[in-house]
Amino acid sequence: MALGPIELLVMGFPGNQFAGGILPEIERLVDNDVITLVDALLIYKDDNGDVEVIELDQVDAGQDVASLSRFLDESNGLISEEDMEGFADALEPGSSAAALAFEHTWFKPLRDELVDSGGILLDNIRIPGLVVEEILEAVAALEDE
Repeated sequence: MALGPIELLVMGFPGNQFAGGILPEIERLVDNDVITLVDALLIYKDDNGDVEVIELDQVDAGQDVASLSRFLDESNGLISEEDMEGFADALEPGSSAAALAFEHTWFKPLRDELVDSGGILLDNIRIPGLVVEEILEAVAALEDE
């Protein structure tokens, strides 16, 4: 089975303020074949700096993880132990993060047409929205001078 591009998104929740508001949007994206969730985990760092990593297939994962696990197509182990440690190191004490690896399912028909046409994907560059905003602000400031 050929996959579309895979992206790893890590979302932080300072003060462990995860209220589950992202779950309906993840469900919408999965249900509409925009993405396929292929791996996910939650990372909790308590006030003392102790870290707990919860993978979706853990039996005692808790309600947040159980809610997220229903969107997981198949855990592929794409998020490595080294990745987990890096994400945990970046967290402030008393914070949490959700790491989601997902396939851009929407791209698969385009990929198939590209291949059928004899084409190849030369690059796939992702520019974060905040970076785009900074660039546009800088360009606007230069134009105002």
